[in-house]
Amino acid sequence: MNSAAYIRVSSRSQDHASQRSAIERAAAARGDEISTWYAEKKSARTLAREELNRLRDDARAGKVRKLYIFRLDRLARSGIRDMFDVVEELRSHGVQLVTVSDGFDLNGPAAEVVLAVLAWASRMELLARSERISAARDRLEAEGRSWGRPRRLTDEQVERVRVLAKEGRSHREIAVAMKIPKSTVGRAVALPQKPVAKDRPAEAAILG
Repeated sequence: MNSAAYIRVSSRSQDHASQRSAIERAAAARGDEISTWYAEKKSARTLAREELNRLRDDARAGKVRKLYIFRLDRLARSGIRDMFDVVEELRSHGVQLVTVSDGFDLNGPAAEVVLAVLAWASRMELLARSERISAARDRLEAEGRSWGRPRRLTDEQVERVRVLAKEGRSHREIAVAMKIPKSTVGRAVALPQKPVAKDRPAEAAILG
């Protein structure tokens, strides 16, 4: 029987190889062949995902009869309601769902209870990860360190960019002189102005 499969990873640095291999083995063991793949690299925090939307459209059109997924959290990790909405929508269009790694039958009598528990567990995992990230950010900020990608310019370099901009130099001229991207110059000029000590010497022009 020809079947479809949906595979998803959260970031572009990841690949679908392990999910694809596991699904192909599971389908072969059931005498199925995956003829259509829906694959994307996007977080499941939102249901607005291109390949998921394509899958749902195809299901409504009757093009999908059996769908393999690696785990339910590949479909949704944003809460019980979203998980149920997607699963029930697919099932209402006659799609038989097969989850490879969750270890239960989505068509069995206890499916509704299992779905609710798994959706709740996925949501708790997502919240725990967010709390760990928030705690790490708070710790760095308490230590006086910045969160996120390191700044390209020091405070002194930012001030130099601003002085040159006030002198009427173009962003391109400043970028060439300081050997930085023009976009970085634009961001430095747009940053909120910090108070400058009165006895601080004026920046010398560096464009000659």
